[in-house]
Amino acid sequence: MVDERQPAASVISALVPVALVAGTVLGLRAAWRAFRARITANSMILNETLPVHSAWWRDHAKAPGEILYVAIGDSAAQGIGASRPDHSYVGLLARTIRDATARSVRVVNLSVSGATVGRCVEDQLPKLAKYRPDVMTVAIGANDIAKWDPESFERDLRTILDAVPPHALVADLPFFYFPQHERKVAVANDILRRLVAERGLTLVRLHRRTRLGGYRRMLTHFANDWFHPNDHGYRVWADAFLPALVASLVARFPTDPALDVPADLPADLPADVGGRP
Repeated sequence: MVDERQPAASVISALVPVALVAGTVLGLRAAWRAFRARITANSMILNETLPVHSAWWRDHAKAPGEILYVAIGDSAAQGIGASRPDHSYVGLLARTIRDATARSVRVVNLSVSGATVGRCVEDQLPKLAKYRPDVMTVAIGANDIAKWDPESFERDLRTILDAVPPHALVADLPFFYFPQHERKVAVANDILRRLVAERGLTLVRLHRRTRLGGYRRMLTHFANDWFHPNDHGYRVWADAFLPALVASLVARFPTDPALDVPADLPADLPADVGGRP
């Protein structure tokens, strides 16, 4: 007599791995959707801080100072993702300038969240023309990667770099982690470094500095939208600028006493980086 149960058992045995794989795939898809939803929600929360940071910098631009520090850039210069606006790299650098020179510092932060190089030409350069900065930082271009157009990027970046003073510190684009973005970043940074060299400006190797910590920094140096730096991440940005900034201060303020450059940027800054207390 033929046992008819064997074919059925074989079919069931074959279907079990398929069901496990299908269940795993569905579980991963659900987890990815939940992760994306959480990132979107966190991004919306951070977006609510945009007007707060912008207003904070506008208010502090009114504070007088012996040294004028002007920054152009995007949301990173605004400090989106930091616990406070002055915990951005701009705030950290302002504190360093103040401590190093023993002079008060006026910070005019012209950056605009979401700015591309094209929007910088339209919105920030006309305002820059009103100032003669003693210190200037430029960190722009990260938002161009989303809709990458190398020709317009180079054209607009040329316009920006032609407008800044010769002592401006210009950062290349940071490390983007994901290969599909990094390929575009590599092209953008080649363009940026070439244009900076042609003009004799000072290049800040932000990409190299942000890449040093590897992928573990994705868990420790980013805000909860996984795009903007947090306080730890902005410390890394400030560290990238620090050697060039100190060299510029030494060269351009020779009558000052020996510069007292802090060994490490303080973790907790005063609320007002616009002048000495």
